[in-house]
Amino acid sequence: MAGYNPVHWFEIYVDDINRARKFYETVLGYSMNEMATPGDMDMKMLGFPGVEDGMGTSGALVQMEHVKAGGNSTLVYFGCKDCSVEQGRVEAAGGKIQQPKFSIGEYGFCAICNDTEGNYFGLYSME
Repeated sequence: MAGYNPVHWFEIYVDDINRARKFYETVLGYSMNEMATPGDMDMKMLGFPGVEDGMGTSGALVQMEHVKAGGNSTLVYFGCKDCSVEQGRVEAAGGKIQQPKFSIGEYGFCAICNDTEGNYFGLYSME
């Protein structure tokens, strides 16, 4: 569909939602909000900030008893002004840097990291 971003939502599955919350709030510098869970599902969700009709997408950290963190093929890129700033917070927040900031040519720069739950995530910027 024209005019839509291909990604509309993302979920990052975690084993310890409080530890993951602290990690993402520390690295990305914003607060997450508790979300209502659908139906009677036994799960916890924390939403990343989002703007209705804004560019990009939002999503959530999800803790479910039978869905374990890490070892998945999901890679979410978080937009940044300069991804080296957020990259600089990763290890102090308990994560790991897998590939420090690198150029992707005319498309900008990325860094690939792991969170406290073993999930890979990317940081993206034009600077």
